[in-house]
Amino acid sequence: MTTDLTALTTSDRYRLRHARLPASVVDPSLGLPADADGFIRADVLVTQGHITAIAPVIEADVPAIDLEGGQVWPACIELHTHLDKAHTLTRAHNPHGTILAAVEAVRKDRLANWSAADVERRFDFSLRSAYAHGTAAIRTHIDSYPPQAPISWPVFEKLRAHWSGRIELQGVAMTMLSDYAGAAGVELADLVAASNGILGGVTRLALPPQEQTAERIAGCLDQLFRLAAERGLDVDLHVDETADLHPNTLKLVAEAVLRNAFRGRVVCGHCCSLALQTDAEARATIALVREAALSIVTLPMVNLHLQGRRPGQTPRWRGVTLLRELAAAGVPVAAASDNSRDPMHPYGDFDPVEVFRETAKVCHLDLDASEWLPLVTKSPADIMRLPGRGRLAAGLAADLIVFRARSMSELFARPHCGRTVLRRGRAIDSTLPDFRELDRPDAL
Repeated sequence: MTTDLTALTTSDRYRLRHARLPASVVDPSLGLPADADGFIRADVLVTQGHITAIAPVIEADVPAIDLEGGQVWPACIELHTHLDKAHTLTRAHNPHGTILAAVEAVRKDRLANWSAADVERRFDFSLRSAYAHGTAAIRTHIDSYPPQAPISWPVFEKLRAHWSGRIELQGVAMTMLSDYAGAAGVELADLVAASNGILGGVTRLALPPQEQTAERIAGCLDQLFRLAAERGLDVDLHVDETADLHPNTLKLVAEAVLRNAFRGRVVCGHCCSLALQTDAEARATIALVREAALSIVTLPMVNLHLQGRRPGQTPRWRGVTLLRELAAAGVPVAAASDNSRDPMHPYGDFDPVEVFRETAKVCHLDLDASEWLPLVTKSPADIMRLPGRGRLAAGLAADLIVFRARSMSELFARPHCGRTVLRRGRAIDSTLPDFRELDRPDAL
């Protein structure tokens, strides 16, 4: 029996003994009982980089380590990020902390500084951070406002190839809904399709607020879904990232999916104002969301930071969507980082463990936290069409996160302590890149 997990993983075959596995991500066909906290007590056998057995006790003459009840998770999955915006905070300030000020700061910085080299450096730095934290797949939104798309999409393709086998990357076009109109919209859709990407953006129009009517938004959604259907692409949108109740854009998206008989997958991020609808309105909206087979991703850290800001006032609401109600209705739900160290959110490090911790606290999932682990594992993997990711089962790659922490209380108290990331059964170097790298003149 060894006490050195990193050394143990250099073996081609070994056991993790006395582990605690969140039942919500364990193969249910195993029929293993969970305790009152939602954990399964089991041994895990790893052979040549794959899980080959999960059982209460595994008798095998192989090297082993006693985890003493430490948790074992599958590698995490990030459904919604902005890797191209990350780490611009030092040069793109948000003086008011509001979403409108953030949008303007990003726009000015993008036009002034977002060369291919600049985007690549910050993007790659973010991927190295995510990998060290234990992330196996990321979907990132890519600013595609003119003239940025032909600059950033080749960078995305280059890094997707470079990181293949370590992090699976998916890209989503980030632009205004009205930008999909006319020849420019066709050109952007073709570029995204050529990059094997996803169509998306924010459900706003390039019009004054009083002219952004439900009818105009619906017409632009129809155009977007036509472009996506013609190219066989999925759609991922920023929806209702506001406290405004009208228009109910989430409802408009669901209606557009049904009206166009769209067969691709549709993800709606944020959906903040859903939490401000009356109970009857929310039930009706959620029923339509389920009928249209939409998936919802909440971004609690960023929404907490941006929503409800008024000078000199304390925010009166949390800015997060109705996570429990959506899940109870059978709607697929996930949680993700969104922005990191940019005008939208000055904190964060693309760490899904932090996302899960904050989501559990903010959304009051803490009393049954282990049941909600699929938010950053199995659920986003399924939404992103990544079979075998985000779960624990024999035959799957041993891409794992092993924690010294036994309970969620211990983990939430010290999320960065005693964490070992395994990829294909081997412990990786989890040293995080130094922020000082970003101080170099050639880096920013």
